[in-house]
Order: sequence, then structure tokens, then C-alpha cells
Amino acid sequence: MFIAMVVIFVMGYIAIALEHPLKVDKAVSALAIGTLVWVAFILGAFDILTQGFSPGFQDFVMDHENLDSAGAKEFIGALAHTHGEESHHWIHLMKEWIVHNQIIHHLGEISEILFFLLGAMTIVEIVDQHDGFKIITDKIKTTNKLKLLWILSVLTFFMSATLDNLTTTIVMVALLRKLIEDKKTRWFYASMVVLAANAGGAWSPIGDVTTIMLWIGGQVTTLAIITRVIVPSIFTMIIPLILLSFTMKGEVARPNGDNFEEGVATPFEGKLMLIMGVSGLLFVPVFKTITHLPPYMGMLFSLSVLWLVTEIIHRNKSDEIKGKLLVHSIVRKVDLPTVFFFLGILSAVAALQSAGQLNILASYLDEKLQSIYLIDLAIGLLSAIVDNVPLVAGAMGMYPVETAASLEALALVDPNAVAYAENFVQDGVFWEFLAYCAGTGGSILIIGSAAGVAAMGLERIDFIWYVRKISLLALLGYFSGALVYYLQMKFIFGH
Repeated sequence: MFIAMVVIFVMGYIAIALEHPLKVDKAVSALAIGTLVWVAFILGAFDILTQGFSPGFQDFVMDHENLDSAGAKEFIGALAHTHGEESHHWIHLMKEWIVHNQIIHHLGEISEILFFLLGAMTIVEIVDQHDGFKIITDKIKTTNKLKLLWILSVLTFFMSATLDNLTTTIVMVALLRKLIEDKKTRWFYASMVVLAANAGGAWSPIGDVTTIMLWIGGQVTTLAIITRVIVPSIFTMIIPLILLSFTMKGEVARPNGDNFEEGVATPFEGKLMLIMGVSGLLFVPVFKTITHLPPYMGMLFSLSVLWLVTEIIHRNKSDEIKGKLLVHSIVRKVDLPTVFFFLGILSAVAALQSAGQLNILASYLDEKLQSIYLIDLAIGLLSAIVDNVPLVAGAMGMYPVETAASLEALALVDPNAVAYAENFVQDGVFWEFLAYCAGTGGSILIIGSAAGVAAMGLERIDFIWYVRKISLLALLGYFSGALVYYLQMKFIFGH
């Protein structure tokens, strides 16, 4: 069943990639593998967990049997050879652990992302329904394809660092619908928005889930991550743009007319909703910093404020207008299949993390590559296939943050190992380069980042189309930024 879990995931991934030829919505495939991988896990729980690859189960055994790490590993190894009543007892415990510990734990983490996504999508939809984005799109006069691409990419890059890459992508896709009529052209711009959003999120402590994790965990600090990763991130975005500058020509066709009737929302209401919507999104990282509560709570609070204001300003209007501008009607326009897609994919990856397949992968990289740059580059490439959150979480679990005291202790035991260990101190090269690689590597495939998944769901972007049109550009940008980081650390910062 251990191998079966991987096979199910790969088959589901192929079905997602072939969504258009199969004519089966990717949310169907995602939900199927998000369930079936857990089914395979619980059916083969005893055989899977006694192999000793699950860090979570090892922690459970340590607590349950009052053992240290070495003792827990030895106990799990012995457990594989038990029979009869004892094995039945542990099979029951394992299933209880999977259902009441692991699924609940991962569901909590997944729910944070889903509620954040739902809140952001609803806020964007409220602004859109009130014609708030028209204020921005009216300022963007150019229809030249290349100029428009540069404007949107740079705007996305800095918005992503301030908000985060997921929220920025949702906002920018809404803008693109007002700026570009042709579907395939809009796909291209939305894909480049994903690339710019991921690049912008990598150098900001609040720009991407993985950088937030490293920031909260104490692996990186604000000033260091900004000063050392911003230039590589700029190159990640700018190299594809320079390459496109030689080939992209022509004009884009603007959509004809507005998306709703004249006079449904007044210009004042449009401006009010735009200001409040953007302020609400910007408030989320502030809320998190002040309260230390998860970002989704700040997003839901911002949504509640917007919801209240719409109820007040539209309370004396006709039922017809209320039916278009009140949130209980607007929320029906939110793209729920995208939410289900997220749920399925993240659930499937969580099962692989819980059972230990991702731990094997991380250990293999560490053993075979033996270079912090190669390990981080590999994690970045893998994050195009597997969600970058568990990959970074795995790296954080494998490598503790070294301190001055731990380095002194290591120097007494193995002086030659100190130079390598210094890469894992706070603001060490490993953590900063991990933030860059995990943040930008997901752009190589549309499914490789939260921003990409959101754009894929909102615009129905075809997986194969993205591979053909965008993946090579993203790959060139990724390696260009990585090279810039390596050179600046070697020649500027002296590492």
C-alpha cells in the first residue's frame, strides 16, 4: 500500500494534467486522489507505519511508550514482527492515530488555506461587482501587448510582496478579465502573473506561505530575506520578460461593455469598495503580526467589514439591485470548484507527508546531493510537482536552526563540520536560498503553487498548454535567479 499511495497520486496527477483531453474537471481528479490516498493509507496502516518512514508516527510512539528517538525507531522495527493480539492492538492504535490525529491535524492546516482563499475570492468578487476595478483598468490605457505585460508583471511583483502571491493572483486575474477579451491571450497574461506573483512573494516574509513559515520559525529575519533575495527574485521575473520582448508584438482586444448594467453601482460605491477591499487585503498581514492568529482570520474579519458596509449602503435599494450587489448573491459567483481542487490536492499531499514518502524524498536529496545549493534547487524543482509547503516543512524538520552554542559544541566534536553547519544558522544561506527556490520553483508548472492553482481554477488554464507556453520561461527565470543568488553570496556577502 505504501507504493500504491504514490501510484494513486501519480495517476491522479496525470488525470489533472490531461483535464481537457479527458473532458473531466480537474477538481474531480483532485478530490478522488485526496480521498483514495488516505484510503490506501488506512487499509495498509500496519505495513506502512512499521516501515519506520513516518516522522509523525515516530513522535506518536515516543509519547505513547515514553521513549527517546532511538528507542522509538527500535520499537517500530520490532513492532513489524509482532503477531496476534499485540499486532491487532497496534493496528487499532494506528487507525485511531490516522483518523483522530493526522487527518484532523492536516485538515486544520488545509482549512486555513481554503478559508483564506474563500475570503479573498469573495472580497475580490465584491469589488468586481461594484465595478471597483474599472478605476484601475481605466488608468491602464495601453493595448500594446508588450507594454501591458511589463506593467502587469511589475505591478504583480510588488503587490505580491505586500499582500501575498495567492491574494495578488486572484486580484490580477479579476483585472485581466476587464483588460483582455481573448481567452488564450488572457491565459498567457494570467500565467505570467503567476510567475511574477511567486517571484514577488519569495523575498518578502509575508509574500508566500513558505516564507511565512520560515519567518515564523525563526529561520529567516525580515531585513535579511528582503536584502538578499529581492535581486534574484527580480531576475526570475525579468529574464522571461526580456526574452518575450523580442517576440511579443501586436495589440490586445479589450472586452466590449461592462459586466453589469449601467447604474447598478454608483461611481462612489465602486471607489468605496475598491479602497475598502484593498485595505482589507492589506490589513491581513497587519492582523497576523499584531494578534499572531492565522492569516485566514484576518481575511474573514476584513470580509465581515465589507459585508456589513454593503448591507448598510444598499439597504434602501430595490430588490433587483440588492440581488446583484449584496454579498449573499455575490458569494454564489465565487468559484467553488477551485476550492474543491485545492482541498483534494492538499489532502493527497498531506497523506504522503503523513505516511513518510516525502520524508524519504527529503532524506534521499540530503544523502545524494550533499550541497545546500543543490538540495534547495532540487526542492524548488520538486515544488513544481508537489506542494512546496510540506517540502519546506520537511526541510525545517530535518535541519534544526544552528546557534552559536551548537556550533561551539560541534567544533569540539568535528571541527570540519562547522563550516557546513554555519549554513543553517538564522539567516543562513540554506534558509534564504530555500525561501527563493520553494517560492519560485512552483511557477515551472501551473499546479506547483497556490497562485498557479488559483489562476488555473479561475481561468480554466490547460495544464499542457502551460507546459508548452510558460514552463521553459519559468525554468530559465528560476535558474537565472538562482545563479544571481549564488554569485551575490560569493562575491558580495562573502559566503
